[in-house]
Amino acid sequence: MAAKSLTQSQIVAKLAESTELPKKQVKSFLDDLAALAYKEAKNGFTVPGLGKLVLVQRKARMGRNPATGEQIKIPAKKVVKFRVAKAAKDAIGGAPAAAKPAAAKPAPAKAAAKKKK
Repeated sequence: MAAKSLTQSQIVAKLAESTELPKKQVKSFLDDLAALAYKEAKNGFTVPGLGKLVLVQRKARMGRNPATGEQIKIPAKKVVKFRVAKAAKDAIGGAPAAAKPAAAKPAPAKAAAKKKK
């Protein structure tokens, strides 16, 4: 069974405990951070260690109404996306397989020693 994500009050409680600040002050800080992120998203907003908000322009495209099957034109629009930082990806899922050193290959010195015998 998958673990449930933390609620806002649980996050505030954990941060208040670890920083030894009052819960009201931590909640106020998180609210201010969110407000700043919304305001600055159009320019890009980075939360160090977590990721960044970026504004992306989507092109106009053709879509389909699922109820009627009728084709409709979807206009171009700007959307906000969150790009996760590499540090966060590595912390959650571990390093990618390509970045890990190949442990299965024998060391060159051992291979050369075997050939001499």
